[in-house]
Amino acid sequence: MLTSIYNDMAEAVQESVETETVEVTELNEPRWAVISFDKVEAGNLAYADASRLLADLDWKGVTGLCVVTDSVAARLAA
Repeated sequence: MLTSIYNDMAEAVQESVETETVEVTELNEPRWAVISFDKVEAGNLAYADASRLLADLDWKGVTGLCVVTDSVAARLAA
């Protein structure tokens, strides 16, 4: 169930980015990371990519998932 919610979120973000008149927004800048209870799963992602990865990891049973900025993920990894 959560996977479909995350996929819907990723699609909505992608659609809004594609319809924006501004070329670059924070959402499509590679500044997002996906974290879990265990580690930083990935970083340097556009938000839509992070959202898709989060859905993928959720489907695989990874717990404690969240999309954060790379700077937050770096503090958690230290």
